[in-house]
Amino acid sequence: MPKLIKERVPTPERPVEERVKDFGEVNLGYTFELAVKEAERCLQCPENYAPCIKGCPVHINIPAFIAKIKEGDIKGALRIIWNDNTLPAITGRVCPQEDQCEGACVVGKVGDAVNIGKLERFVADYARKHGIEEELLCEFEEKCTGERGKVAVVGAGPAGLTCAGELAKMGYKVTIFEALHKPGGVLIYGIPEFRLPKEILDHELAKLKRLGVEIKTDHVVGRTVTIEELLKEYDAVFIGTGAGTPKLLNIPGILLDRIYSANEFLTRINLMKAYEFPEYDTPIAVGKKVIVIGAGNTAMDAARSALRLGCDVTIAYRRGEEDVTARIEEVEHAKEEGVKFLYFVQPVEFIGDENGKVKAVKFEKMEPLEERDRRGKRKIRPTGEYITVEADTVIIAIGLEPNRIISEESGLKTNPNGTLVVDENLMTSIPGVFAGGDAIRGEATVILAMGDGKRAAKAIDEYVRAKKASA
Repeated sequence: MPKLIKERVPTPERPVEERVKDFGEVNLGYTFELAVKEAERCLQCPENYAPCIKGCPVHINIPAFIAKIKEGDIKGALRIIWNDNTLPAITGRVCPQEDQCEGACVVGKVGDAVNIGKLERFVADYARKHGIEEELLCEFEEKCTGERGKVAVVGAGPAGLTCAGELAKMGYKVTIFEALHKPGGVLIYGIPEFRLPKEILDHELAKLKRLGVEIKTDHVVGRTVTIEELLKEYDAVFIGTGAGTPKLLNIPGILLDRIYSANEFLTRINLMKAYEFPEYDTPIAVGKKVIVIGAGNTAMDAARSALRLGCDVTIAYRRGEEDVTARIEEVEHAKEEGVKFLYFVQPVEFIGDENGKVKAVKFEKMEPLEERDRRGKRKIRPTGEYITVEADTVIIAIGLEPNRIISEESGLKTNPNGTLVVDENLMTSIPGVFAGGDAIRGEATVILAMGDGKRAAKAIDEYVRAKKASA
């Protein structure tokens, strides 16, 4: 039994005064020596028991890959991870591990949970930098014959990319149809460079292409090509179109200038590199005082991006700090960098100037109650007391809804909130058409979408095999 070490080994980070001046990555990741030291904290729970595996949506054999790190066998660690997750450099950076694998870690019951996410990232980064990934990729390429069948994947976000990678490893020829001019979905337009460098994403996409996955950009399925047309050419279709329709506030002043949805703001920043204007063509207009409404990961990303544009930033949230839904690490980074927080306030009006631009936000103060809602959050009620806060830019980050182009075009059954109806095998109302990720869940996490992509790949394989056997 390994010795129980209660405190985790911290990962190095860039100094605050340096990182707020650019969009470079904040967390520098483990060195080899630090990773081995952290790996030694794992108690090596048996695979059939390990709660961390059960807590992982893609069910990576976590104790096994950590054991390989302790042995110094990074290739072995990467092989174990790739068996269940072909995108560890991404998940190691953006997964909410504290709510999933690390949240279930046995060591975490008496001390700090093993830093599983950072160890996963270490394996991916170390293997990439030292040529180990290339060796293993050659082994995996041999399995990707494309002979088992053809599958179309709609959407190059986390669900679609995972489904494509899993199907490629099974021997399918996969083509991804992506509406935007660059693949990645929320990974490219929603998550800032300081959390997920685009060169990392580009490398992971190139790896999928090596496995035989074809990615066609600028293809809006439902307009450029229909589901019916795809079914004529492919054995099955997977829909992973995500949730890209922003929720807005139906209050006076919503149409004032410089009020952004977080989706638009982050897309301009991340996908179109507005912060490097005029080197890049898409500018973004921001003032000096920014209010971000909401307290999820998207709100933190928007706030920290605005701060790097030189703005004074305040996050306004209708509940208290204990109910903030963003990752703990992201909240801590935001505070370190100078983002301010205003709790228990609900926006009721945007106030404009004579030029039609927002100049302030009127909030009603909220009172916390002892009673909690079904999500475990404290209920709140209006107090009838108001405050007005100056702001020349507002970013609304209160959630997203599924994109509906495909469901409207194809006649797919949907739920009232716009999510696609699927059965226990993730098949939609149209035989041979499967779906996963935010398209069936509403706005959720990257790793949950990836878990759906993996589940769907297995279901698609079973469906295609049965269809061909009965033909």
